This record gives sequence, C-alpha cells and structure tokens, in this order.
Amino acid sequence: MRIMKIAAICLLLTACIVGMTVKTAVTAEQRNDVLYYCDCGPQCKCDSVSTRPGNCKCNKPMKWGHVLKVEGDDALVCTCGEGCKCGIDPADHTKCGCGNKLKRISLKGTGIYFCNCGGSCMCNTLSDKPGQCKCGMDLKKSN
Repeated sequence: MRIMKIAAICLLLTACIVGMTVKTAVTAEQRNDVLYYCDCGPQCKCDSVSTRPGNCKCNKPMKWGHVLKVEGDDALVCTCGEGCKCGIDPADHTKCGCGNKLKRISLKGTGIYFCNCGGSCMCNTLSDKPGQCKCGMDLKKSN
C-alpha cells in the first residue's frame, strides 16, 4: 500500500514538472516576428495589419504570417501556416523556404514598431509599443 502511495506521488510530481517545462517552453517561445494581415484578395483595400490576432476592417479574420525581412517600411512575410519558422529561399528571394511566394506588406501608417537596422541584419522584431529589437537598436515607428 505504501509503495502505491509513493508511486502515485512520483507520478503526480512528474506530471507537474512536465507541465511546468511545457509552460516555460511556451512562454520562452513567444515570437516577435509575427504579423497579422488582411488576406481577402486584391479586390479588398482595407490593408489591415496588426501584431495581434483579430479581424480586418472588412470584418474577416486576419491571417497569420511571420516577417522574414524588412526593406524600408515594407515587411516581407512568409505566408505559410501558423508556427512556421522558415527563412527566405536562398535560391529564389521571392519565396520563403516553404516554397510560398513572399507577401510584401507596407507598415506605413500602421503604428507598428519594427526593426529596420538594414544591411544583413534580419532580426525582424515587431511590436505595438516602443522598445528595442533583438539586435539592440531602437524600434522604428512607421509613420
């Protein structure tokens, strides 16, 4: 009987430790390169963009994407599924590593802060408030 109680306690402790590890991994995994955008097609001109999920101005759900590079005030976004972590295809710079065509999204007038440190840096940090990007530079607010 005592061995069964000890075994049950060990199982409970193991479950708690595993649960904490998963929770810690999820918290540490929070991304700062995610951009939500309107993907209603060329006929839609609402141009909704956000760092948080929600609906477009045209009231349809925004699509998840992640920024692979910022050129000026434009973000080059991978259009693969949520959670993707691919990079730019080295053989074709118009596509992501998953094979999808990159989407060019203007950040002008969105109020989104982004890293635009130029050169070969592609830390792709986005935020809805001021701060610093991963490379240590101040985030730029799109006007």
